[in-house]
Amino acid sequence: MEHLTTESVHPDSANIDEMSPLQIVRLMNAEDAAVPAAVATQAEPIAAAVEVITDRIRSGGRLIYIGAGTSGRLGVLDASECPPTFSTPPEMVVGLIAGGDTALRSAVEGAEDDPERAVKDLRHVRLSSRDVLVGIACSGRTPYVIGGMQYAQSLGAYTIGLACNENSEMIPAADLMITPVVGPEIISGSTRMKAGTATKMVLNMLSTGVMIRLGKTYGNLMVDL
Repeated sequence: MEHLTTESVHPDSANIDEMSPLQIVRLMNAEDAAVPAAVATQAEPIAAAVEVITDRIRSGGRLIYIGAGTSGRLGVLDASECPPTFSTPPEMVVGLIAGGDTALRSAVEGAEDDPERAVKDLRHVRLSSRDVLVGIACSGRTPYVIGGMQYAQSLGAYTIGLACNENSEMIPAADLMITPVVGPEIISGSTRMKAGTATKMVLNMLSTGVMIRLGKTYGNLMVDL
């Protein structure tokens, strides 16, 4: 785990338990300011993903997110916001989280370590070769996510990996990788922070970019309501 930047110790927050509220807020804000730059380095693969997803949806496929913990919740959130924003059918963009809906509010112990559960979840939504599966794992090593991506590859679905560490274990299971490297968190390993923010930014770009390409806006107005 020590080779993962998301899990390493941030030197500027070693004494965070002794900081004032204002110092904590300023430190967090300074760290968050680096996130957009990390996402910007991934503009080309994000744009490539938008094109692939758009083409697959036009051909009758779907966009399916899969993740565990914060990553899974962010995928479910992005999927759930597409119907009210763009009038998409709920089956066009789907979010799956390890442990099911219970895990949206409470941690489900061991769910992220079960790759076979991902296969069952994807079979339940009838994943096919026409679909795009976006595996979301800040660490890049979550077994549930990697198992789902491997299953998707076996069916011929297009797989996209979204991680915040380089050289992640997701790479062999991904047709395309998006890797915004945000560095260590001020609370070591708490990837709901910078890594989660980067993930949300990327998902915003994916779904919004796809919907624009599908004609769901006129100029910058939501018209397909």
